[in-house]
Order: sequence, then structure tokens, then C-alpha cells
Amino acid sequence: MTDADTGTPGETTVAPAAPREREARDAVVRARLLALRDETEVRREALRRDVAGIVEASKDSNADDEHDPDGATIAFERAQVGALLRLAEQQSAEAEAALARLDAGTYETCETCGGPVGQARLAVRPTARRCIACASAGRTAR
Repeated sequence: MTDADTGTPGETTVAPAAPREREARDAVVRARLLALRDETEVRREALRRDVAGIVEASKDSNADDEHDPDGATIAFERAQVGALLRLAEQQSAEAEAALARLDAGTYETCETCGGPVGQARLAVRPTARRCIACASAGRTAR
């Protein structure tokens, strides 16, 4: 057996929540996921502006980064901001996917083994798709 709160093997399973409790919990989860998505959208927009600023600033610089003393710095900034932008886009997509799972009624279900993800895990990582055991083992969705 697994504890639905921790996903720890060998512990008892927590009884499913009553419909009203579940609706209330889902509303809290939805609000948290929407806030997470909105925060990442704000961060994405700021990073897009940063990328545009770097591109604009580099228009006046030497196109040959290798031989331009500032070229390496510009290239590094562009790469760093680009990586942060990709991370923000990934986080936004994860929040959207979690909202879709919430709508489908599979938010708390591990995509790999079908067991509970665990309330404690979801409290820390609200976009988690897999239980701790499957995530630790590196298992992928079935």
C-alpha cells in the first residue's frame, strides 16, 4: 500500500476526499496553478524584452563575436537569457498541463504507475506528473 500524502511504500492509503472537500481542494489547486502560470507569463514577457534589448544592443556592435572584446559577453547574455526564457516556457507549459489534468480528474494520479502522486509532493511541486517512486526510478509515462 501507499500513503496518498507521501507516496511512501508500506504505509496506509488515505481515503478519497468527499465531493465538497475535493471541490474545495481543487479550487485551491486551480488558483495556485493559475497563479504559477501567470507568474511564469510575466517572467516570459520580461525575458522576451531582455532578449529584444540584447539583440538591439548588439546591432551596433561588431558582428564577429569571436574577435570583439564585448562579443563573448553579448553571446553569453543572449545564451543565458535564452535559457531562462526556455525554462519559463517549460514551466508555463507544465502549469497548463497540470490544469488540464485537474480538469480531467487525473491531477493526483501518477502518469507512470497510476498510483497517487501524493498530497505532500503536490504541495511542494504542484505540476508533478509522477509519484516519488516513479520519479526517483526515472520511469516514464506508460
